[in-house]
This record gives sequence, C-alpha cells and structure tokens, in this order.
Amino acid sequence: MHRLKLSLLALILGAPAALAQDATTYPFEGSFDDAAFAVESAIIGKGLVIDYRSHVGDMLNRTGADVGSAVTVFDSADVFLFCSAVLSRKVMEADPLNIAHCPYGIFITDQNGQVAIGFRHLPEGPMQEVQALLDDIAREAVGE
Repeated sequence: MHRLKLSLLALILGAPAALAQDATTYPFEGSFDDAAFAVESAIIGKGLVIDYRSHVGDMLNRTGADVGSAVTVFDSADVFLFCSAVLSRKVMEADPLNIAHCPYGIFITDQNGQVAIGFRHLPEGPMQEVQALLDDIAREAVGE
C-alpha cells in the first residue's frame, strides 16, 4: 500500500511537468516582431486566414499587479488563431467533437531575449493532420 501511495504521489507531482510539455517549440533566430511576421506570412502563405491575434504577453504584463504578482512570464507573447475549412471539415466529419480544437493556434514567445515559435499537441487520430499543418507552419516560420 505504501508503494502505491508513493506511485500516486509521483504521478501527481509529475503531472504539471508532463502537461507543460504538451507543446512543440522551435527557437527563432531574430526579434519577436520578426517572428510574428514570419508566422503571419507562413499562415497566409498556406492560403489560410488569421481570425485573431491574441496578445497574451501584454495581458499578463498588464494584469500582474491586479492579481498580486510581480513576475514577468514573457517579455512578449502572442497567439495567432486561424482555421482551415478543408481540414476542419475533414476532422469534424470524422468526429464532431473535434470542434474543441478549433481554431488552431501558433504561439510566439519572448523570454529574456529567447524567441520561440510553437503549437500545442493535438490528440491522436484525425487531428494529427492538423498537427502536421501546425508543425509545417512553425518550421517554415523558423526557416527550416
């Protein structure tokens, strides 16, 4: 029983680290603004329309004091949200609950001058085709 409790404790304590790694990131050689331009260009270059650009870093920096924190998480961080009519129809015809993953997002972060471009992992099955698209966009944006 003691071993079971230790195993459960290890699982619980390890969960945040596992969840934090449910994304792929690629380092970007250049400024945050250059990375944003590269992501925008890669998305549009695929014939996709950007629905929204969320300024997550600005929101965190603006509201930190309001929630009792002086921590700067990101110098800058944005998420580009977009959809693909072709892929969205395909994955939602396979499973209508795949709507939970739409719109798709590519994020850019700047932490202490280290700029990265990434995306969250999607579930196995039909959504892997969308994940491949996200990976292709991110790789294109970093110059791979």
